[in-house]
Amino acid sequence: MGLEIAEDDSLKSGGYDSLMGRRRLFILAAAVACVVVFFVDLAVGSSGMSVIDAFTTLVMPGQATSMQRLIVFDIRLPATLMAIGVGMALALAGAVMQTILDNPMAEPYTLGISSSAGFGAALVIVLGISAAGAGMLYISIGAFVCSMAACAVIYLIARFRSSDKTTILLTGIAIFFTFQALLSTLQLMANGNQLSEIVFWMFGSMSRATTDQFVIVLAVLVASSIIFLWNSWRYTALKLGDAHAASLGVNVMTLRRMTLIVVSVLTSVAVCFVGTIGFIGLISPHISRFLVGEDHRYYIPMSMLVGAVVLIVANMFSKVVTAPAIFPIGILTSLIGIPFFFYLVLSKRRFAS
Repeated sequence: MGLEIAEDDSLKSGGYDSLMGRRRLFILAAAVACVVVFFVDLAVGSSGMSVIDAFTTLVMPGQATSMQRLIVFDIRLPATLMAIGVGMALALAGAVMQTILDNPMAEPYTLGISSSAGFGAALVIVLGISAAGAGMLYISIGAFVCSMAACAVIYLIARFRSSDKTTILLTGIAIFFTFQALLSTLQLMANGNQLSEIVFWMFGSMSRATTDQFVIVLAVLVASSIIFLWNSWRYTALKLGDAHAASLGVNVMTLRRMTLIVVSVLTSVAVCFVGTIGFIGLISPHISRFLVGEDHRYYIPMSMLVGAVVLIVANMFSKVVTAPAIFPIGILTSLIGIPFFFYLVLSKRRFAS
């Protein structure tokens, strides 16, 4: 079953087939842009490697030097792949969150995942568990467990009290401030080294990413995207309002609860490995909505591609802003995201005209 929500002006100017063609073209362009910035990101750094060198090393490693193979495969490729996976995951989560909550300001962190994950990571650091072997693994586990605990509270309230979007939103805000207070308490208790480690994790970074971590994120991302795309017509119907969606056969309460579970797992997995990276899940859906509209068959994949492109570009800038040191990518996404989001808001009337 398919359901289209399209502007009358678009239908009048080019017709339905033309509208669908433009949407597919935008998605193709975003996919091409993702591939281009992928290879550019592999080349960007203090080594002076060109894009051609990075491409040759990746597809024909036998023709590259040992230093080029080390730089590309061991240092840059895991970070770039993780940027793709995390960017897609946060954008996908943000797209469906804005739909089920009917709130353009909603994003994955609306559920309090960022603060709860930060508390989990900080708790592991302050307790000294991260000082043992496989410290980053323990930090990731702590962040994941606490973020899922926060999401479990929201789900239980939605399951046994109310699945109303206002209830979910207010519960998420309450959880955010609760864990933010707990995180601040741990920061007060931490010594200098522990505090710097907490701050570094909270800023977000791709520098510690590994291929194994990317595989985990990719597996959860693929499963989540299949679930969301399978229900794409239901999300599109939900944009018409709860009552209208229910009249079309959508179980709105069940859809919201299912979406909360999947978004929680998806965001928690992404955040636990790289730290807090803001605005990707907020801005990417807005860009995608402007380009392809509200039809979730196109809106969902477009959001994922835009999220990947934005985070890869941010990763590139993080390597050149304070080179040879790597600038925290979470700060960059905020610096890029805030003015661009204001631009989208202020230009909305002009775009619609």
